[in-house]
Amino acid sequence: MKVLVVVDMQSDFIDGALGTKEALLIVPNVINKIKQYEESNDIIIYTKDTHYDNYLDTLEGKKLPIPHCIKNTIGWQIPKEILRNHQLIFEKETFGSVALIDYLKTIEWQEIELIGLCTDICVISNALLIKANFPEKKIKVDSKCTSGVSVESYHEALNTMKMCHIDVI
Repeated sequence: MKVLVVVDMQSDFIDGALGTKEALLIVPNVINKIKQYEESNDIIIYTKDTHYDNYLDTLEGKKLPIPHCIKNTIGWQIPKEILRNHQLIFEKETFGSVALIDYLKTIEWQEIELIGLCTDICVISNALLIKANFPEKKIKVDSKCTSGVSVESYHEALNTMKMCHIDVI
């Protein structure tokens, strides 16, 4: 069984508070990738960056003082064309999802693919968490379905993942 992890494809990262033109450009690729996994009856998991009204008082909020993905706001939502009918969503208050790792320990899978936003923060964090917990499993990231905070940091993240034996396609 294969697993697709759709990382933080939320409105604030696409076209909201932290959105970029590069993020907008990957949306059709992300939708197509999700459809491929649906057609194969593979597992699709979403992560959802989740913050609260006190965001600016948190360590992350002090280092990145742009409120985003505040729970129950429009920016926190995953657009319907991306979320589709799937309900396996892990909310996370930080870059990587420990709940995702815990779930992956309960199922049988051979390969995992990550897509989403932002490659240089949350995608790489989750990819490295998965690699640390499942060093013998095949892990890949589709570069056509990811983008980063900047073009430079995006490419640095892809190179870092390659160095850690995560396949970047």
